[in-house]
Formats: sequence, C-alpha cells, structure tokens
Amino acid sequence: MAPWLHPVATLHVACRARIAASNHVVQVRAIKLQPNKKSMRALSKSKLLAFRQCPKRLWLEVHHPELRQDSAATQASFQMGHAVGEVARRLYDESGQGVLINAQREGFDAALARSKELLKGDRPIFEAGFRAAGALAFADVMLPATQSGQSGWRMVEVKSSTGVKDYHLEDAAIQAFVAREAGVPLLSLALAHVDSNWVYPGGDDYRGLLVERDVTEQAFARKAEVIGWIAGAQKVAAGPSEPEIATGPHCATPFKCGFLAHCTGQETSAEYPVQWLPNVRTNALKAFLAQDGIKDLSQVPDELLNQIQLRVKQHTLAGTMQLDLAGTAEALRPYGLPAFFIDFETVQFAVPIWAGMHPYDQIPFQFSVHRITTGGALEDAKFIDLSGADPSQRFADALIRECGDHGPVFVYNAGFEKPRLNELAQRFPALRDALQSIASRIVDLLPIAQAHTYHPSQQGSWSIKKVLPALAPDLSYDSLDGIQDGGMAPAAYMEAIQPQTAPERRAQIEQQLLAYCGLDTYAMVRLWQIFASRSDLNL
Repeated sequence: MAPWLHPVATLHVACRARIAASNHVVQVRAIKLQPNKKSMRALSKSKLLAFRQCPKRLWLEVHHPELRQDSAATQASFQMGHAVGEVARRLYDESGQGVLINAQREGFDAALARSKELLKGDRPIFEAGFRAAGALAFADVMLPATQSGQSGWRMVEVKSSTGVKDYHLEDAAIQAFVAREAGVPLLSLALAHVDSNWVYPGGDDYRGLLVERDVTEQAFARKAEVIGWIAGAQKVAAGPSEPEIATGPHCATPFKCGFLAHCTGQETSAEYPVQWLPNVRTNALKAFLAQDGIKDLSQVPDELLNQIQLRVKQHTLAGTMQLDLAGTAEALRPYGLPAFFIDFETVQFAVPIWAGMHPYDQIPFQFSVHRITTGGALEDAKFIDLSGADPSQRFADALIRECGDHGPVFVYNAGFEKPRLNELAQRFPALRDALQSIASRIVDLLPIAQAHTYHPSQQGSWSIKKVLPALAPDLSYDSLDGIQDGGMAPAAYMEAIQPQTAPERRAQIEQQLLAYCGLDTYAMVRLWQIFASRSDLNL
C-alpha cells in the first residue's frame, strides 16, 4: 500500500446481495466459457453490470445505444469519475514512470496487446486491458507487487463515491475474474474511494484524497458467480430482440437507466400511473405495487395510503384541485413585511479545487433575492461569480447585504438553503452571527404547499416546477433558454469557469443562470401572494 493511502475500517457489506430484483435477473447455470469463440462477443465490465441491473438494459446497450438518454446528473457523475481517475493516476505514480493506455485512441486490439507486453514489466499501468472467457475489462490501476515471495500485480479500482457499495464488489469480482482468466498473476485487489473527511490543503496536493479497502478475498471467491453472469449476459446479447421486462424500481437501482424513456414509451400507459404516488416507503404498499398488472391509482386500496398519498389519489381520479387558501393564509399570518425570497445555486467537486474544501462540499456560487418592501413594492437583487475563484465569501457578504436584518426569509425546501448558510457560518467566523440570523428567519413554503394545495397536473410532486404552473399558469420554466432545472446549473457553472470557454459563451451562461435562479425566487413571490391572499399587491 502506498504510504499516503490510509486503510479504511472494514465495512460490513452483504457481498452476495444482488443489485437487481430477482425477478429481473436471468437465471443461468454456471458453465465454463470457451475464450476466443468467434460467435461470442467480448462483453465489457460495464455491460455485465448493466445485465446485473436489467437484462433489457444490456440488450439495448449492445444493439441500440443511440436510444440512451443520460440525465445531467448522470453526465456530471461521469465527469466526477474522470476527475478522480486523473488524480489517482498521479497519486499511484509519484515517480512518473507509469503508462496510460487509451483504448479509444489506440483501438481495443492494440490496447490489449500493449497491456500484455507491459504486464511483463514492472511499471505502474493505468487502464490495462484484459480479454478472456467472453468478457473484457480495463483496470484503473495495476501496480507491480510481491506477496509471499511471489511476483505479480496489485489491482486498484478507483471509485468517485465516498464509500464502498455492493455493486462495487460485483465490479471487483468481474475485474479479478477476467484478469486472472487472461493469465495475469493477480495477487490482490483493492477498492479506492474518496475520503469525505479529507480537506484539500491547496497547492495541487491531493495526497490523502483516496482511501483503500482490500477486497481480494471477496472478489476471488465469486468466480462461479461471474461465470454465470457472463453466460447469462451472452445469451441476452445474442438474442434477436430485447427482453420483455416491465419498468420498475430496478430502473433506478443502482443507477438511473438511460433507456427509461424508451422502455416507458413501449408500455401501455395507465391513465393515472401509480408512479404518481409520492414517498412510497411502507413494505405493504411496495409489495402491492410490485404485483403484476398494478398500474393505475384506481387499483390501489385507500387503506394502504397515507394522508398525502390519499389526497393525490382522490384529487387525481376526480380531476379536482385542492386549494385551501384559509389554511395557507393562516400559516403565513405571523409573517409580515418586509419579506425576502431567496434561492441558491451550488456546485460540488469530487476533487476539490479550492483550499479548505472537502470532497463534495456544496459550494454556493449564485443567489437570487426578491423582496417585498414594507410599502408592498417588489425589488430584486442577484449575485453570481463565474471567475473561477472560490465564490463562497463574496456570496456570503452579498447575501448578508441583500437580506437585511429583519423580516421573514422565504425559501422552497429549507433543507437545502439552511445547511448552506450554516456551512458558510462555520467557514467565516466574522460572518457567523449575520448568516445564522438569516437562517433563523427562514420560512419554508414547501410544507405549506404540501399541506394545503394539490392539482392533478402535479403528478404527485410538490416541486416548485410542478406547483407553479398549477397555481400561476402564466409562468413556466419551459420558456427559459438553456437552463431549465437545478441539475443543469452546476454543469453550466463548470463550463463557464473553464479558461478555454469563450467570453461570449461565458456571458450567455451567466444570463441563463441569472434567468433560471431569478424565476425560482419570483415563483416563490407569486406563490406567497396566492397563499397569503394578498391580491392587493401588484407583484
């Protein structure tokens, strides 16, 4: 183990746990696969893991990859993985003697041949490739090692997560099997993941970012399972048509599937899908919804539903709207004017770029404030920092200035803004009192909306993007240019701060971010006006 890596405490993980529900996994006998069989395609590790999630996903990955639609969040996770991988290569090769193989540029056959030659030497290898038994795998890190007098290799798989997940263990089992079947003398295998407690000291020094967990025993012990996975995946991939598998919870576990839109488009849609039920958590309700043929809200017994779910069902089936203005007005009665409405946009980095940051810290780079003065006038203020420097203190200073020292501060989902204010207060002691004062004035509009309003068009959601058009149909996020949801804002920010981004593009991104965040707070103003029954104000 390299001296700058710290062992992480052994975690209790159910190594044999399946990622996909058993009724969505093709069951196969463990059979010996013959390598280099011409009729057999070499399935990559990612495709084998796709099979583990859903055989239909694998078939689509192989035959119709063009149908895949990755969300902004999925794309962001890919970028974080690349960033962590780049740092890992530096950390595991401090002398700079390692070799990086790029299969996309070199071609798979050439990359595999070069990997085979390099494995005869003693230099660190990154993205070394192996092909055997109908599978293909590329190792993040291969380090020469000696164990009990035997020379061989230590494999390290690098993950951008902050801990070891069950599917990481399946990943490791596949890597170990393919490498060993390809003849690699693999002595050990470890998973390296991000240490969320680590603090970036600056100066491009990332020692300590990663911690390791040895999983050699678990990975080597699953050979028979991996053989079965490969056989099942080969059978599915060779099939003439995609498997008939209904959508369900497996579509988002452990990853949101990029083929979900394709699959749902194939299904006969229910008039009122059961997916509109919010927060399905009880085992009884989960079990009922998992039954074949349960598609529509009308099929769900009332006694299985909580009060919120029952309201969703009743108003959806009746086509009626709930708008308890007496209740919303009473909830807002204690709060007078001036009133402030705030919204933040933040960005996360798996690999921190500013000193003093932890991995995945939520760094606020933008806010919008709308305020209604004592006299009932509407004013707005905004802040955005696309300089590429840490925006945190400038953000905090500007927010304190714009929020004043009295009056309610309305948000929509206090579970987001309040923690950001508390984090800033911890980072900047001189601003602590002012920031905590703002936090203490926060009033959340979300629970008021959830308790007293519902429109069938919300489809079981009380996100502001669903509630706004139901109550203020003249406003819509669909009319925004470029950035229309919170998942797109961090990606836009990261593009804007890149040195190579043209000034014209940076200016365009800035205007799109300002418009998006500004609509969030103006939407709250309009909801407040409806909830408070303040038609006397021209807002």
